[in-house]
Amino acid sequence: MLRKIESKSMGSSNMGWLKSKFHFSFAEYYNPDNINFGVLRVINDDLIEPSTGFDMHPHRDMEIISYVIDGELTHQDSMKNKNTISRGHVQYMSAGTGVYHSEHNFSQNTLRLLQIWIFPDKQGYSPNYGDYRFEWKERKNDWLHMVSGKKASAPIKINQDINIYSIELEKNRQIDFPVKRGRQVYLVQIEGRSKINNIELADRDAMEIIEEDVLITSKETSHILVLEMNK
Repeated sequence: MLRKIESKSMGSSNMGWLKSKFHFSFAEYYNPDNINFGVLRVINDDLIEPSTGFDMHPHRDMEIISYVIDGELTHQDSMKNKNTISRGHVQYMSAGTGVYHSEHNFSQNTLRLLQIWIFPDKQGYSPNYGDYRFEWKERKNDWLHMVSGKKASAPIKINQDINIYSIELEKNRQIDFPVKRGRQVYLVQIEGRSKINNIELADRDAMEIIEEDVLITSKETSHILVLEMNK
């Protein structure tokens, strides 16, 4: 089963310093039929203006992933971590029993990132933070396995059975993505335009894929994120 989700149908917000597309119910956007997709609770496509950001605020019992598309993201938290990441890099935080953190754009350019929240497999983990600076070339025309559960092999391991991949597929190239029985995928067309089986996705569109293998054909150079999980 494939279901296309157009960017124009998503929730949105414009706070001046922050412009967001909400893939799922978040903040002022509420849709009781669109709370989550499996263990995936939040994907926010955020544009953050220079010299702004999210000041210190709390989280608990959530696996939080930040994937930078453009610009620089500076993280600081109550565990005394402070770091800056840029395009193609990933930051992850297990909020666990509770943590405070801030996320800012201290650069001169607009920051675009995907903020992703995933339910953990249980509550009460000790808080944890890390980041990983993937080389951009690692995802050129091939799947880069960035995030997995603790029993799998990705460089970043979180407290849930989920796999996150990225790819930059050059124009007119093809690649498949198998989806096993009992598994499902949420796909984000971050940049560019592609065809998933016979369905075309434009920049910032998404797709739900349930127990169906897909063939991706890039209509123009395409930057894609895939989140694969239990049904």
